[in-house]
Amino acid sequence: MKTRAEQTGARKRERGSILATSSVAMLAVLLAVGLGVDISRFYLSKTELQNAADAAALAGVSGLTGYPEGIEDAVDRAVDVMNKYDFNHTDVSFPRGNVEFAVNLDGPYMTEGGVGNAANIRFVRVTTPELPVGVSFAAFVLGNSRDMTATATAGKSVPVNEICPWLPAFVLDIPGAPITSGTTYTFRLAPGTAVSPGNYQLLAPIQSGGSGDREGMANGVNWCVHTGQVVKTKPGVTSGAIRQGINTRFGIYAAGMDPALSPPDSDVRENIEHWQYGIGAIGPKVGGPGIPGRRVVFMPIAIEAPEEGRDTIIIDRFGVFFLQTSVGGGSGNELKAEFITTTAFAGNSSFIPGAGAANPNLAVPVLYK
Repeated sequence: MKTRAEQTGARKRERGSILATSSVAMLAVLLAVGLGVDISRFYLSKTELQNAADAAALAGVSGLTGYPEGIEDAVDRAVDVMNKYDFNHTDVSFPRGNVEFAVNLDGPYMTEGGVGNAANIRFVRVTTPELPVGVSFAAFVLGNSRDMTATATAGKSVPVNEICPWLPAFVLDIPGAPITSGTTYTFRLAPGTAVSPGNYQLLAPIQSGGSGDREGMANGVNWCVHTGQVVKTKPGVTSGAIRQGINTRFGIYAAGMDPALSPPDSDVRENIEHWQYGIGAIGPKVGGPGIPGRRVVFMPIAIEAPEEGRDTIIIDRFGVFFLQTSVGGGSGNELKAEFITTTAFAGNSSFIPGAGAANPNLAVPVLYK
């Protein structure tokens, strides 16, 4: 039988053993918690980098036009988006070489200087620079920092056949003289020269009255339509509302139009052709910087003129047009736009099986990976 002194000594040794074991366990718990915090920071930083890469890739694709200058514009847009990104309170210096192009999704990818035929380019890949993420709790395991990067690939969608938004006016395709690239076409006739009595090539798809015309000309009609669809015409010239809506795209505002809701284009030079558009232009500072592409619009093309007064047209197809000039004062003359066949990105448009023929010149930017 143990004496009291022997029992007391044993308990002291047990307490010492428990204290040592608890200290080791507590250290392991703290290490696990610290490691979890650092790993969570890695995931958060990776997500931020991926979001920046995604945005830059989509911005780059939106610049593709099929022309060589579209490649340069795509890089400019991607770099601009990435350089606005503040990572870990450090400005990112994003090199142009990190924006690459390809004909096929799987590559091969090339930098802007290596692009041969710009017309075939469909995909843009953006890779962020390697940026350090500090380690706070598990530095002796992971090191003082870990370099992280992200890659995103975006490209053109398949050709779309449901179009929106679009300008509420139509261009009449004269039989025997098909619409051709680089030619200007009327999308609103002058007073007294109607395509049929009362009709001046304007449409009233949703909202009637001047406010609907103004909003439609400023921002497009956000009702998706397809070839073969019937759309109502709008009798009359509606000069004031048409002028106020179209002119927002040139940085000219009236009738309470808001630059924040209807921003100007980044290139408001008038009387230029589409091939000159955006080259060496400096955007206006009317309520903020301009938005590229505001002067590129989508309009229905009809092959049969409407009857007298309120009537309808049947959409034969959609065309991509470039607004060359703003609308002057007074009742106005004919309003015309240049027909272009380069790829244009059509807002909320999509492809819907059975909705009619797709337009190979219309697409939407898509994030692929």
